[in-house]
Formats: sequence, structure tokens, C-alpha cells
Amino acid sequence: MLRALRLRQPSTSRSTLVLGAGACTEIPLDDFVRASDETVLADFDLAAIQQGRDDLASPALRKRVRLLQCDISGGVSANLNRLVERQPWPSLVPQGPQAVFDAAARCLQQCLVPDPPQVEGLETGEFGVVISSLVLSQLFSYPLLDILDLVQRIAPNYLGEQERHRRYQEAAQAFRVRVISAHLHLLGALLDMGGIIVLLTDVRGFVFNVYSTHHDAEHRRSIPVVPRTLPDLVRENFTVIEEARWDWLTDLPEKNKPGRGYEVIGYVVSDSIS
Repeated sequence: MLRALRLRQPSTSRSTLVLGAGACTEIPLDDFVRASDETVLADFDLAAIQQGRDDLASPALRKRVRLLQCDISGGVSANLNRLVERQPWPSLVPQGPQAVFDAAARCLQQCLVPDPPQVEGLETGEFGVVISSLVLSQLFSYPLLDILDLVQRIAPNYLGEQERHRRYQEAAQAFRVRVISAHLHLLGALLDMGGIIVLLTDVRGFVFNVYSTHHDAEHRRSIPVVPRTLPDLVRENFTVIEEARWDWLTDLPEKNKPGRGYEVIGYVVSDSIS
């Protein structure tokens, strides 16, 4: 991430934005604040970004941090919920899982995804460095989980049937791609000329039973988190300067419990395509 500060052109904005900042446990906030005139931490979780700012040792540095509580998707979850609430679920459930997931698919297809989202408090071209910090997958996974939570409430026996429902699977994947594209367009819109974008996202979750061997991959079961088209979407919108992949372990395996983690990809990009 610090390379973004070095690559930022001297003439570009000295402001830095962190989208999905949370408590800033994944970013070197101290370094960014010292190298920026203003650092904006944007997240829906106000308590988390307050904690991130308050963890800075110097009061002078804390004064250079602006907190912004916001929905960086532009209201996708709310848009989808409005469509879901209009469906006649009591009459659809007796018709079977096909009818239920047909209706869910229609909601996903009709859901408005602002592209790019308009986020109050963030101006076009305002920032010399824009960071998307492990938030991309949340922008589509939470709305999709809301649909499955609804199915759990109204027809728990249908949960799992979505995996065999082709129309729903296609609608869910198209929804993911639309949300990702809108987020990439937001990153580009907020960037000043000569600025740098850092995109960090989990791409695959995995569970594992063996740790610290030369054959860890053989002991993993992985689940894709983002569509495989993500690298293509990134390159369609930006010039990739650097790309890296690593594992982020959240839990180590115990006697009767597998370990869990994510495969993460990081991009450093500029907003010009050569």
C-alpha cells in the first residue's frame, strides 16, 4: 500500500481515502495520515472507524482524519429489499422452490445498482490515493445473504435449492458483476488525475486441516467469493502497476475444527489505460 504514496504524482491531490476502512487493522494508517493533508475513513460502521482513528498515537494526526459513515454501494441493499418486500411470498411458497427462486432471481435482475454510486461527502476527483480495503465482496454478498435469510424464514426446507436453480444462479452472478463494476467505476471517479488506486479483496474462502506443510493446497477445500472475471474487469478499467496474492488466515485448525482463511488479491493501479 505504501507504494501508492510513492507513485502518486507530485501535482495530484494530497488527500487519501480508505473505503471499507473499518478499524484500519489492514492498513498502515499512521503512514497514510503522515503523508496526506487529509485522510478520509469511509465505512458503514462508525464505531469501527472511530476506533481506527483513536488508535493513532498523536492527537495532531487524529485531527487530520475525517470520518464518513456511508453506504459505499449507493443503497444496493435497500433497493433490493424494496423489491423483495413486494413479492407475494405467502402464495409463492406453496408453489415450490422453483417459484420462490424465480421471484428472487427477478428481484436481483431488477435491482438498481447505481453506477457509479453517489456517496454524500465524497467528491469526484478529490483524492490522490484511493484504497478499497477488503470491502468489495461485502457489497454483493450481504444483499445475497439477505435473500437466503428470507428463504430461511419463510421456507427453511427450500434452503439449498438455490444451488440447483439455474436462473437464480445466473441472476446472482450477474448481480455480483454489476456491483463490482460499479465499485471500480466509483474508485476511478473519486481519483484525481495522476493518483493511485489500491484494491484489496478476498477472492476465495477456504477451510483446511493441515497447517505449515509444503502441501497445504492439497488439504484445502475452497469456495469462490468473487467472479473469476474480476481480473478482466480491473484491467478493463485501469492500468495495473502491481498485483499480489496471499493467504489471510482467520482461524487455525484445532482437534475437531478446521482452520479457515481467505485468498486475497491486491492491485495497485492507475486510472489511465495505455
